Amino acid sequence: MNPYESPTFDVVAAQDETTRVSFVRKTYWHLAGAVAAFALIEYMLLNAGLEESVFSLLSVKYAWLMVMGAYMGVSWIAQKWANSSTSLGVQYAGLTLFVVVEALIFLPILMIANGMENGVIAKAGLVTVAMVLGLTLIAFTTRKDFSFLGGMLKIGGMVALGVIVASFFLPITLGTWFSALMILFASGSILYSTSNIMYHYRTTQHVAASLSLFAGVALLFWYVLRLFMSRD
Repeated sequence: MNPYESPTFDVVAAQDETTRVSFVRKTYWHLAGAVAAFALIEYMLLNAGLEESVFSLLSVKYAWLMVMGAYMGVSWIAQKWANSSTSLGVQYAGLTLFVVVEALIFLPILMIANGMENGVIAKAGLVTVAMVLGLTLIAFTTRKDFSFLGGMLKIGGMVALGVIVASFFLPITLGTWFSALMILFASGSILYSTSNIMYHYRTTQHVAASLSLFAGVALLFWYVLRLFMSRD
């Protein structure tokens, strides 16, 4: 069952054009705000002189595995809050929590990338923006319901998670091929989330919709950045 299913009369697709346009506009304004907040938090953290502390913590055996576990738990809470139907404040708390957690997860890789030449962060950011715009254009111009991707994304996500966890214990290198596959996975996630905005979200779920899009954009940026870093 689609997690965004609701009575037909309440979904965005069943509303008049003015309501649909308003919902989409609010969703993307919240997405833009989340991206801006993420960038601001990263800017402050990157200029706070935390490199030694961060890499010292991550040098602990299986530290990244513990970080992943904590991230999944907190992300689940954030998404649950963002989908709250009782309080707009709780929805915003969920989105805020998710953005902050993403910023902390990204900090180590951005610290490494920031020390590299050729502006890999800017390049990865531009490619990510271009891909998101292209995927959004595809979703809105074709008006195709991409909800069928949900099952494949769940299976793909479980497989990817299994490979990542296995890499901590087995001599597996998650190189260029893995980054390329995850870029495809993130692209599918963005198409899926964009389609849900048009067909499966309720009119009061613009915060949850923006969180879902932000999660896909962040995942795409992570692996585009990894791809650029592997080539420099």
